[in-house]
Amino acid sequence: MKIHLNFLVFFSLLAFSLPWSASAEPLNLYAAGSLKSAMGAIAASYEKIYGTAITTKFGPSGLLTKAIEEGEAADVFASANMGHPEKLAAGGWGGPVVLFARNQLCALAQPGVDVTTDNFLDTLLSKDVRVGTSTPKADPSGDYAWELFKKADAVMAGSFATLSGKALQLTGGPDSPKAPEGVNQYGWVMGDKKADVFLTYCTNAVLAKKEVPDLKIVRIPGDLSVGADYGMIVRNGASPEAWRLAMFILSPDGQKVLKEYGFEAAAVPEEK
Repeated sequence: MKIHLNFLVFFSLLAFSLPWSASAEPLNLYAAGSLKSAMGAIAASYEKIYGTAITTKFGPSGLLTKAIEEGEAADVFASANMGHPEKLAAGGWGGPVVLFARNQLCALAQPGVDVTTDNFLDTLLSKDVRVGTSTPKADPSGDYAWELFKKADAVMAGSFATLSGKALQLTGGPDSPKAPEGVNQYGWVMGDKKADVFLTYCTNAVLAKKEVPDLKIVRIPGDLSVGADYGMIVRNGASPEAWRLAMFILSPDGQKVLKEYGFEAAAVPEEK
């Protein structure tokens, strides 16, 4: 079940007024890999304000869901889609599922690839262009890429078969090579020239370009554009501190951090 963001922000203000004491046990926050920088900053801010330690685990949302289903002790799970936390809710793990941020799909391109928003689909379909994606089902970023391929089929018949057939699933799978510690996964993949164009979240693309400045970020044309809804869930039986962490993510302070890292966040007050 999805709950309107502003409705929960109201209750976040109420939650912050409760006289809760800091927990002696650390909270376990599981979150999508695309949230690593933003959630890392939010967790650090929460620890500083409330004195509760937070242990984080980041990775593809599908793989984190599987780990939770197999018994790993997450308290709060922030996913890069709504489907994975809704699956956990349907299985009785927790709930409700809350929409807390949005993202968009962008393309990262090598400097020598002549790709623009206007020639985007023609470039992807070219037999000379290697298209990289994340792994569908394991990582929502891959699912969103496949959604783009389906939209492409409506623009040019046969595009889905071509693109899904040629796509290189380079990240997000259980056996995908991992970037060295501290190195952006997508900057690493593109820095090693494993693809000519890579479809990923716009937030990931910005971080990758910071590490590999020669890369280009290309906005996807409107008829192919794919948006990503990010959902959050708290474990049944979790401590009040876990609920307060979730409310903090929904609060203007948490939403401001998400916005600073390129996410669309609804609960940031307008500047006066």
